[in-house]
Amino acid sequence: MRTKRQGIVVWFQHMKNLKQIKRHGHFLYSSKKMKYAVLYVDQEEIEKVEEKLLRLSFVSKVERSYKPFVRIDFENAKPDKAKQYDYKMGI
Repeated sequence: MRTKRQGIVVWFQHMKNLKQIKRHGHFLYSSKKMKYAVLYVDQEEIEKVEEKLLRLSFVSKVERSYKPFVRIDFENAKPDKAKQYDYKMGI
């Protein structure tokens, strides 16, 4: 059975503290310029992890990803006929 996970964006002040952030979940990406990191955490533990991260002095903000709650099945999604023809031609 797959564990349900959710993404967390952690905004921090210094890149040298990234190692401590990595300990709280599955590290996916970090931006040096904008100073944030993306982690994946089990949905059952997300509140605990958020609290732990917010207690750290170098963490500015923690945001949750809403991807698991967004519907991805679209109604009446018909492909464009012109685009379909172009793809078949190899353009």
